[in-house]
Amino acid sequence: MIAPVTGFSKKTKKEKIDWLLSTYLQNDTEALATLKKYWNSDTALQQLHDDFIENTISNYYLPLGVAPNFKINDRLYTLPMVIEESSVVAAASNAAKFWLERGGFKAKVIGTEKNGQIHLNFFGKETLLKHFFEAVKPKLIASIEAIQTNMKRRGGGLLDIVLKNSSEKLSGYYQLHCTFETLDAMGANFINSCLEEIARTFETEATTFKSFSETEKPEVVLSILSNYVPECLVRAEVSCQVSQLDTKDFDGKTFAAKFVRAVNIAKAEPRRAVTHNKGIMNGIDAVILATGNDFRAVEAGVHAYAAKDGTYTSLTHASVKDDVFTFSIEIPLALGTVGGLTSLHPMVKFAFNLLQSPNAKQLMEITAVAGLAQNFAAIRSLVTTGIQKGHMKMHLMNILNQLQTTSEEKQKAVQYFKDHPISHSSVLTFVESMRN
Repeated sequence: MIAPVTGFSKKTKKEKIDWLLSTYLQNDTEALATLKKYWNSDTALQQLHDDFIENTISNYYLPLGVAPNFKINDRLYTLPMVIEESSVVAAASNAAKFWLERGGFKAKVIGTEKNGQIHLNFFGKETLLKHFFEAVKPKLIASIEAIQTNMKRRGGGLLDIVLKNSSEKLSGYYQLHCTFETLDAMGANFINSCLEEIARTFETEATTFKSFSETEKPEVVLSILSNYVPECLVRAEVSCQVSQLDTKDFDGKTFAAKFVRAVNIAKAEPRRAVTHNKGIMNGIDAVILATGNDFRAVEAGVHAYAAKDGTYTSLTHASVKDDVFTFSIEIPLALGTVGGLTSLHPMVKFAFNLLQSPNAKQLMEITAVAGLAQNFAAIRSLVTTGIQKGHMKMHLMNILNQLQTTSEEKQKAVQYFKDHPISHSSVLTFVESMRN
C-alpha cells in the first residue's frame, strides 16, 4: 500500500522525481528518460518554466501552429494557435482565406468592464445595511487608493461599488458588487487585491457602527473576482452577397439556407449547442493559450453567457436579409496583454510580436474572430461534405505516427487515402499490406 508523502513541496526536483519513480513507476528508466527528454537544454529557460507552477518535474509540450490570411478590420494578421486537436488550424486558415476574398472580418469591442464581489451574510433589516453602506462607501473607495495608484494613472481602476440584496436566492445573502476597468491587464490580481482590502475596511467599520447589534452585524464570507463578464463584450462578423458564396462545390443560395438552419438548430437544441460552441472555443482557446491568457476563465464565462437567458444556446448568429448573408458572434472575453505570463513566457512574447503587439481590445477582436472563423469552417463542412472528411484527413498523420511508419510509408499512405475513406482499421490494414 502506498503511504502518504510529507514535505513533498520542499523536496528538490530530483528528489520529487525519484519518489515518483520508486513509488508509482517501479524505477522505470524509460519514464525517467521521457521526463528528461522534455527538459529544455537552456538551464535558465528551464528554471523559468519550473517557476511557473509548483512541483514541476518536466515540460508538457503542445504544438504552436499559425493560421495566416486573417483580414480583421482591413488589417492582415497571422494568428498563433496552440492546440493538440487535428484540423483546427487548417479549418481556421481555410475560413480566413474564404473571407479574405469577401471583405474579411469586422470586429468591435462593445465593453471592457470587469467585476468582482464581496459576498456577505446579513440577517438584520435591509434598510439598516443600506444606511451603513451609504455612510461607509467613501471609506471603502479610499481604502484602495494605494493599490490602484498605477492603474488609475493609466486611466483604469475601480468604477463603482453597489450593494445588492440577493436574499431571495439565499437567505441572508448580500453582496458588494464592484466594477473595474483594467485596460490592457486581465486584472485578476488587481481586482482581488482591491476586493480583499475593501472587505477588511467594510468589516472594520461595521464593528464601530452603533446601529448594528452584536447579532446582526454583516459578515464577509469571501471576496473574489467573477469570471462572468457580460459587460466585457466583443462582436465579430462577416457578411457578403449570397451570390458571393457560390463555389465550384456548392450553390451560394442553397449553402446560405442550410448554414442559417444549422445555426438555428444550435440555438434551439442545447445538445447541439454544446458541440457547436465547443467548436468556437477550439479557435478561441488556441489563441488564448498562445498569448498566455487564462482559457479556463474564458471558457467558464463564455458558457455562462451562452445560458444567460435560461437555456444554453448558440453563441453565433446567422441570417440572410435582402440577399445579404451575415454571420456573427458576440462573446465576453476578459483578456490581457500585460501581466501574468505575457511578459515572462518566451513563446508568448513571440505570439504577441506575430500579432503586431495588440492592446487588450485588439486581442479581444482577434480572439473573437478566431472563434467565428472556426465555427464557420465547422458548419461549412457539416452542411456540405460532412465533418469527418477533413478531420480524418488531418488525423491520418496521428494514426501513422502511432503505427511508427517510416517517411516512405507515410508518403504512400497519404497518397492512397486521398481517394479512400480513413479509419484506424483501414490505415492499419494498408500499413500491414505495405509491410507484407
